[in-house]
Amino acid sequence: MNDLYDPLTYDNLMAGLVVHFERRARVQLAAITDVQGPGIYALFYDGTHDAYKPISGKPIPIYVGKAVPPGARKGTTVNVTAPVLQARIRKHASSLNDVDSLAVADFKCRYMTVVPVWITLAERFLIDHYKPIWNRELDGFGNNDPGDGRKRSEASWWDTLHPGRAWANKLRHVKTEAEARDRVRLFFQETEKGEKK
Repeated sequence: MNDLYDPLTYDNLMAGLVVHFERRARVQLAAITDVQGPGIYALFYDGTHDAYKPISGKPIPIYVGKAVPPGARKGTTVNVTAPVLQARIRKHASSLNDVDSLAVADFKCRYMTVVPVWITLAERFLIDHYKPIWNRELDGFGNNDPGDGRKRSEASWWDTLHPGRAWANKLRHVKTEAEARDRVRLFFQETEKGEKK
């Protein structure tokens, strides 16, 4: 009886979400406007940065994220028409504009609005399926300014490889660019061998 199909297993739910998500067009990141509501998104890289050669121009996301509506974390009634997905994507475009090593023009985005209760699970499905490097090994791209009270925090791996965000420049830099590049190189090597879980 082990071969009975169950559409509600984690793997089957993930497969269904991925199929639906991949039907969405990839559009230039800088061109995204007039997106209403919350949801999920993935960024794709098509540039010349040497660290990302294994995925440049391929349908493999470099980053996956989510945007939840105001009030979602408090369990209150939420506004599902607020442009939170658009705002989150624009924030990422701004981060990319702040660094010299990357260009917004080299990024495309696929996004999908989602009923709020499913957003976190949908994001997890995409991360589990695609294993994006900026989610798995080079974390920090989606970080916010930690504020004055936490300025002694360490700069992220992402900000180590891609310095330039003004608020991140004020953090402690204990990691090196060479270490960040090694993380990227090893991640892609392991991914190619099928060893990355």
